[in-house]
Amino acid sequence: MATIPLRNSVYEIVKNAGSMTDSELSKALIKSGISIPEDEFNKTLLNLEIYGLIKVTWLTKDERRVEIYEKEENEDDIEKQNRESLEKEYEAGFPGVEQEQDTQE
Repeated sequence: MATIPLRNSVYEIVKNAGSMTDSELSKALIKSGISIPEDEFNKTLLNLEIYGLIKVTWLTKDERRVEIYEKEENEDDIEKQNRESLEKEYEAGFPGVEQEQDTQE
């Protein structure tokens, strides 16, 4: 039986809720049988945010709001290029992980 990657599980929980706090998300993960260390939880949120799937904002010093990223209809080419560049830089930060060769569309 294949296991669902952690980021997919996190994304599905946030998607179903629309938005929630990080502590609510953590509780929802535990309720669904997924218990992860805080650093792995934060890394997963960062990955999803970098890929443009969620948006994380600070509510208080110790609490964050996690919500589905609503893609703007009028995102211009420069913003798109900047986001893609940030994604590539992030992926390049993992040595030993095979990188896909990007082709220009």
